[in-house]
Formats: sequence, structure tokens, C-alpha cells
Amino acid sequence: MTAYRSVTEAQQCILSHVSAMPPEEVALHDSLGRVLACDVNANRNHPPYDVSAMDGYAVRYADIAAATSGTPVRLTVVDDIRAGQMPQVKVMPGKAARIMTGAPVPAGADTVIRVEDTDGDGDHVAILLPPKSGANIRPLGENLRNGELVLNKGTEITPGVLAILAMVKQKQVSVFARPTVAILSTGDELEGIDEPIDENKIPDANSHALYAQCRALGITPTLLGIAHDNPIELKARLAQGLKHDVLLASGGVSVGHHDFVRPMLEALGITMHFWRVAMRPGHPLAFGTSKGGTSENGTAVFGLPGNPVSSMVCFEQFVGPALRAMSGHKNLFRRTIAARLAHDLKDRVGRAHFVRATLQRDADGYIASSTGTQGSGVLMSMAMAEGFIVVPADTEAMDAGDEVVVQLLQGMDFQEDANI
Repeated sequence: MTAYRSVTEAQQCILSHVSAMPPEEVALHDSLGRVLACDVNANRNHPPYDVSAMDGYAVRYADIAAATSGTPVRLTVVDDIRAGQMPQVKVMPGKAARIMTGAPVPAGADTVIRVEDTDGDGDHVAILLPPKSGANIRPLGENLRNGELVLNKGTEITPGVLAILAMVKQKQVSVFARPTVAILSTGDELEGIDEPIDENKIPDANSHALYAQCRALGITPTLLGIAHDNPIELKARLAQGLKHDVLLASGGVSVGHHDFVRPMLEALGITMHFWRVAMRPGHPLAFGTSKGGTSENGTAVFGLPGNPVSSMVCFEQFVGPALRAMSGHKNLFRRTIAARLAHDLKDRVGRAHFVRATLQRDADGYIASSTGTQGSGVLMSMAMAEGFIVVPADTEAMDAGDEVVVQLLQGMDFQEDANI
């Protein structure tokens, strides 16, 4: 229980104890960024018939195959077809139909000539340059075939996916519910954002940083405020948090005389799966589970470090992937890229190090630079960071120009494996 887990071991342990939430129905316009909880099949052919891909003329290819600009083929125009209007006349030999983009191709025609390759004069049109046979026609069902599977369960709803859902008339969409999250800060030294300034206290940044990190994943958490270092008060606040699917409690998870979080969690019936991870910042991380939440495996409980940087780093490595898994996503981890180190970097063997970094780009790729002082209480380094340089646990030093892995922090680009 007291042995250090590697980052990878801790991630695997957490993900083995969480599962996707049950499905829920949401309005189409509220589904962006959510994950489909069922397969979706087409309910019609689209297009419902062969349609023109260009403004031009629908013709029989046999009539115009030999046309050139020097010897154009002249055809009689027998119809004028607009999008949304059904053809009235079959195209016979020597005839053509004027046609707009998206309009149905009339019977008898097998090719559409772009208007740019013609010279029309009302009742007649001269074909100056024939395309290939069948050109400029979108066939029936090219986009969707009635009854065919078009979207798989587990698909993240992007704007393009939402457009397909609209195409198949999914006014209500079945998606995985997002977990409910409660956030609690602990410690007598903390000062709430609504409290008057006390020079002897520390403003509570953790709650609000974690709140923002949850919101960045599309989840609106509940803030439980600050619990003092009093076992009775702390136990009551933790019990309140256990009514949610996920509880994030920051501070009080180390081994100090007044670090009550882990004992109180155990007293509330939570099974602790590990405490301490071989990483910095953020090694005093605790994780446990209890029954009582709405997810299949109960409430997932994270005891996060009290230092704000450590807490935020742990969120990115462990909490974020768990929340995405519970929301039904397949890509759980922040995307990583290769970069060149801008300067020498000294380290200590034994723990993976997530070095806050900025990025630049040149003709050869990305260049990563440390944000400066890497103390776990230096919150400005997180405000400046575009990513983490990942220093493996067995690495003592890196030289300027060495290739490194950088885990990106900005945007919503995720990958299936951590790759760190």
C-alpha cells in the first residue's frame, strides 16, 4: 500500500476501476463533444436519386463523345431542372436538359457537362469539351444508404458527426452520461475566494483550477468549499462528496500529523487502491473507490496533493483520463509530440518528471523550453505552460538538442495511449 506506483501502473489501476456511465438522451444541439451510446443507421438514401454535381447540361454521352472546341456538338434543350424539382422530360438522342447543382438527373441522361464547357443560346447548347462518361453525377446513396450502419457506438460527436445525425433525423441523441464530480479543498491554512484577505492564509486556488480542468472536459463540477483539519468536519464533507460519481479532495493526503483525508476516506468505507506515485510533482496521490455513485463501480475518489501545481499535474495524468473513460471516450490521454530540448536539463533518477514547458516551432519541428523554476508551488509556471516535457524515471540528465516527448496541455486533442 505504501510502495510507489509508476505513472503507468497508477493509470492502469485507475482505469480498471472506472467504466462508462449509463446512456442518456440529449437534444441534437447539446450533443457536441459527447459520445454516442448506440449505433446509428441511415433511414434513407442520400442523395435519394442521381443528382448533378455541377451547374450545366444533362446529356447522353454517346451524343457528345466526339465534341471539340473546333467541332462542337449542338443539342436541343428540352428541360430546365432546378434543385428540388423533378424532371419532366426524358433526354432523347440529340437532346439535353439544363440542370442545376443538386437537381435530379433526368431519365435518358448519363453525363453532366459543366456550363463552362458549353455555349448556350436559349433553346440550344453547343458542347465544346466532353468529360468522361458518367462525369459530374452523384449517384443515389453516395452519402447514405438506407439501413446501413453510419456511426458506431463510441463515436465522439464532432460537427461533422452532428451533421450526419441531423441527416438521419436524430433530434434526440443517445450518449453516455457524463460523471458528476465534487471538488473539496482541505486545510486550516486556506482562504476562500469570498473571504476577506488574511495575510496569514493561502488563497484556495486548487478548487478553481480543478473546476476549470473539469470544465475543459465538458463537465461542470460541484464545489464543496474548504474543509478544515478537523476529522469530524472533514468526514462530513467527504461523505457529501461521495454522493457524486467522482470526488476530488486536495490536500491532507500525505503523512503529516494533521493529514486526515486518507484515514477519513477509509472510515467511510472507501477501498484505497494505492497511495503515492513515482512522479514529480504530485507523488502523494491517493486513489480509492466506494459503492454509492451512479457509475457501475461506485464513486471514484482521488486524494490530490495540496500544492496547486501538483494537483493540476495529477489531474492531467490520472483524473482527466478517468473522466473521459467514464464519459465513453476511447482517446483518454493528452496528445504527445516529439520536440527538441532547447537547453540542458538536469534531473534525479527515481521518479518521472513532468516539466512545465513552452513550445516554439522552426523548420525542423518543435523546440521545448522549461518555463523556469519548477517548484510545486509555483503556479505561474502552469499559467505559462503549453505542455509537459516528460522526463522518464530512469533519466538523470538531458542535453540541449535531445529529442523529448512533450504532452500538450492546450486544446481538446487526445490519443488512445499515454505514450509517456
